[in-house]
Amino acid sequence: MTEPVAVTGLGLVTPAGEGADAAWDTVCRGVGTAAHDPELAALPVDFSCRVPLSREALGRRVGRTAWRMSRNAQLAVLAAREAVHDAGLGPGTWNGDRVAVVIGCGLGADAAREEQARRLEERGADMVSALTIPLIIPNMAAGEVSIDLGARGPSLAPATACASGATAVAVARDLLATGQCDVAVAGATEAAVTPLTAAGFWRAGTLARRTDAVAGASRPFAADRDGFVLAEGAGILVLERTADAAARGARTRARLVGCGSTSDAHHPTAPAPDARGTERALRTALADAGLTPHDVGHVNAHGTSTPLNDAGEAALITRVLPHRPSVTAPKGVLGHSLGAAGAVEAALTVLTLQHRTVPPIANLRAPAPGFDIDCVTGGPRRQDVRVAVSHSFGFGGHNVVLALARAS
Repeated sequence: MTEPVAVTGLGLVTPAGEGADAAWDTVCRGVGTAAHDPELAALPVDFSCRVPLSREALGRRVGRTAWRMSRNAQLAVLAAREAVHDAGLGPGTWNGDRVAVVIGCGLGADAAREEQARRLEERGADMVSALTIPLIIPNMAAGEVSIDLGARGPSLAPATACASGATAVAVARDLLATGQCDVAVAGATEAAVTPLTAAGFWRAGTLARRTDAVAGASRPFAADRDGFVLAEGAGILVLERTADAAARGARTRARLVGCGSTSDAHHPTAPAPDARGTERALRTALADAGLTPHDVGHVNAHGTSTPLNDAGEAALITRVLPHRPSVTAPKGVLGHSLGAAGAVEAALTVLTLQHRTVPPIANLRAPAPGFDIDCVTGGPRRQDVRVAVSHSFGFGGHNVVLALARAS
């Protein structure tokens, strides 16, 4: 068992808007945020879930340093500022040498990379920005957040595809447990809604294709699900040792009590059909927390709305958690923000514990035949959840499960 840590701050920038409150209100309404996307108009799948901030508006929100950042770094900075403020912390309240930043991403700054590639092809090397490399390297979101917050402890950028956000939270917990920091600003960011990324996922057969009803295109665990909706966003959690949070009188939103990470070692993109890798991640997280499967009251599912993921995940939940805990899947509302999803969904799991409310799965009336899981549908469900798990699975066979518990 590893000592639990306190979650004292949350920050979210999602297709629901800026702020954790906006995300929570939107997922509780259970209405999809997908919309037709002019930048994808030439593609067979022409819709996405974008953060409703234009390049100019996002730059204004970030401020004077925005000019040197890619969109994914800007989203991370905004979410980190909210999380740190929510925790009652900031550069004037802490020793920056003891503050860690762990921010993952799945793809990095795809829009910046594609823009500079076009410049090179159309206008020559002299027109490629001198900032190209710092714009596109995947660690720069963590670097810019460290700079913005004056955080001089470990600064790390995990990349485990769609599990990156959950990996970042787990790594941050370990930094606290081993005494390498006193505060950890952890999560992930992604801004990869670009024609190339969308075309790649479409060719891989993973995108939803309901171009005539886009708000209902993402439908986790439904019988007629056909893929996910590409999204962007950032999610950040502030973690502290429970004793440190109590000593400064901080509000604890929830406790991170266990983490489990495994690999399928099966296939670059397809999940292992027997779901044994994901099962080991779930059981490891529970063992790390000193819990049994029957302690789990709620599952925030990875729930991508793809045929293979949802079938494997439903089987996993049924096998390991046969007492039928409630299940939600935020990607029905917010789409799939790839590397950011695990952090966004961890934050939403914290809010589920805090508000004792489980958001519904959008666009779902009942789970597909054969899925013996208790999906929350129609509207939010009041439930006194004490322990919840958040699942994150990624290309490459990466599996991460976070176990979270009520603050008290």
